[in-house]
Amino acid sequence: MSHSFNTSLRGLSKVPRLVRMHSNEMEDIQEAHAGQIVAVFGVDCASGDTFTDGSVKYTMTSMHVAEPVMSLAVNPISKDAGGQFSKALNRFQREDPTFRVGLDPESGQTIISGMGELHLDIYVERIKREYKVDAKVGKPRVNFRETITQRAEFDYLHKKQSGGQGQYGRVCGYIEPLPSDSEGKFEFENMIIGQAIPSNFIPAIEKGFKEACNSGSLIGHPVENIRITLTDGASHAVDSSELAFKLAAIYAFRQCYTTAKPVILEPVMKVEMKVPTEFQGTVTGDINKRKGIIVGNDQEGDDTVVVCHVPLNNMFGYSTALRSMTQGKGEFTMEYMEHNTVSQDVQLQLVNAYKATKIAE
Repeated sequence: MSHSFNTSLRGLSKVPRLVRMHSNEMEDIQEAHAGQIVAVFGVDCASGDTFTDGSVKYTMTSMHVAEPVMSLAVNPISKDAGGQFSKALNRFQREDPTFRVGLDPESGQTIISGMGELHLDIYVERIKREYKVDAKVGKPRVNFRETITQRAEFDYLHKKQSGGQGQYGRVCGYIEPLPSDSEGKFEFENMIIGQAIPSNFIPAIEKGFKEACNSGSLIGHPVENIRITLTDGASHAVDSSELAFKLAAIYAFRQCYTTAKPVILEPVMKVEMKVPTEFQGTVTGDINKRKGIIVGNDQEGDDTVVVCHVPLNNMFGYSTALRSMTQGKGEFTMEYMEHNTVSQDVQLQLVNAYKATKIAE
């Protein structure tokens, strides 16, 4: 998440240069007033930082940063380029709070995430152009989510006896979907009355459930909009430990997850396109093929403006498709709207594809 905090300009010797940008031209200026957009040189900062003269004690609210909807695996081709590659990714993250970098624990690959295909393409291009690093790019991956649709009970005993101290932990309770107006994506509630499980083990149980939610069993994507309630359990004076209860929670989640009728959620984008009216029929026909829902249709001179909601998974390569459908005259913008349940046939395809990759591994 981006943070907004105050940084005093008094700590800096001076701002050496103040410029107004216009396309790729810079115009030197002496002062800038409220509302003007300018660039400064030689100031070390990140997106969301607030600068003052040191006498003003304001804290600005954080800007809203949407969750990334698409990921790409990216790695430098040359082993020696690792330093420059990391330097580029660190800089891009400081510049752009919607750009994230992570590591895939299974493959060990660097994963970059952002707001769409073009967003990530630009950063890959910048790595090549500005940092002279040739990067190998994997296939784009849509950030699906999983969730549950009904309540399911769990009662799991984790017991292991193998020389020395054993492991013992039993957890009982239920999982259920969170109401649609909930602020968070994950809730854990301890409803145990008494000391069936000593209170010092409760954080380990919550940690176990959180860990289990990182990877749902349908397609291995994070599970969200879920409440886990602990109602009972059992412990052992000698063999109970934080590890035993954490494992009990992980296995309990896996045990009851399928009973809770899980579904896959996909990112749906709001797409706005402007095309010459003569191509309107072709373009809307293509949107229907991509399982999009048209929500608006306006006339602007000789052009038609179409607004629709389309699953991101069906929007790969759309800029090329739109160009060829409209003889290069069509244009579109796309922004994340929400995660929505996929249809039954798409869910089946995704689950089968996930199983196939698991078997291949």
